[in-house]
Amino acid sequence: MSDYPESFDHMLAAWNESDASLVPSHLRRALAPQVRFVDPSIDVTGIDAFEANVYEVHAKNPGNVYSRTSKVDSQHGFHRYHWAIHNNDGELVLPGFDVVETDSSGRIVCVIGFFGELPRASR
Repeated sequence: MSDYPESFDHMLAAWNESDASLVPSHLRRALAPQVRFVDPSIDVTGIDAFEANVYEVHAKNPGNVYSRTSKVDSQHGFHRYHWAIHNNDGELVLPGFDVVETDSSGRIVCVIGFFGELPRASR
C-alpha cells in the first residue's frame, strides 16, 4: 500500500508512456477535470492542456525517463516530493520538486513544479 494517492502513479505513467494513445487514459485516472499545471515553463488548466504539454515535452525530449526520487510527504490534501528526469543514457537532465493538491477522491487538482535544487541559505 502506498502512502500517497494512486493518481500520482497514473500521472507519472503518463509522463513515461511511449504509446501516445495511452496517455489520455493515464491522465483521466489521475487528474481532476480542471487541473492546473504550473512550472517555470508553463501555466495551463484542464486535462486537455495538461495532455498537450505532455506531448510537447515528449516531442522535445524523446525517451526521457521521469521518476520520483523521494517519498511523498502529505498533509490535508497537499503533497510534496522530489523528482528527476534522466535521458536515454541515464544522465540527469533535470531535478526538481512538486507540490500537488488533491481533492477528496484523490484526483490531482493542482501541480506546482519547481526546477532544480533549492539553493542553500547563506548564514
